[in-house]
Amino acid sequence: MGQFINIPTAGMQCISAYRADPAGTPLGGIVVVQEIFGVNAHIRRVVDGYARDGYVAIAPALFDYVESGVELAYDEAGVARGRALVAEVGFERALESVASAAQAIASAGRIGVVGYCWGGTVAFLAATRLGLPAVVYYGGRSVPFLPERAQAPLLFHFGERDPIIPPGDREKHFAAQPQAEFHVYAAGHGFNCDVRADYDAAAAALALQRSLAFFARHLGGPAA
Repeated sequence: MGQFINIPTAGMQCISAYRADPAGTPLGGIVVVQEIFGVNAHIRRVVDGYARDGYVAIAPALFDYVESGVELAYDEAGVARGRALVAEVGFERALESVASAAQAIASAGRIGVVGYCWGGTVAFLAATRLGLPAVVYYGGRSVPFLPERAQAPLLFHFGERDPIIPPGDREKHFAAQPQAEFHVYAAGHGFNCDVRADYDAAAAALALQRSLAFFARHLGGPAA
């Protein structure tokens, strides 16, 4: 449905991004922020799904600063390589890419962000630093940034059995961002990804329904 395009960043380096457009007039735009595994087939399906739901959707390839065309497997080697790339890219460049992607689809109307795992924390920072409404799926690196004041609405999705975000860390989110919307599912980490062992179809469907309702409220489209 979508296709890869090139977008400029603030540093004048072009990175690739996967973009998909809806069939009709857009309800707004959504920047999809990857996990540590790159803009792989799963993330492309997420982008395509938001386009089918009426949004211009785009996933910037955050690893392009270091290595282009990264698509990692959901195994130990993929996790190790993904973590190394995350450390090399850093949050500042990742957030710069989100801003560039938002600019690339600005004609769609109001822009929101959704992110998964590492991308969930990047999405959180998009709300605190860029003022973009954000949906955060199990952002496991967010705790150090929780004191930052949100400049836009936030929705958090957590897995109750997620070892990366234990109950104590969830409580820190609740305390630091009391204005946000929170949902906890009887699922593990990565429950939205249909190629991961922790995939939970029911939790993923409910989280998507809530995410679409959130974007409908804050980007101006009809409620899901």
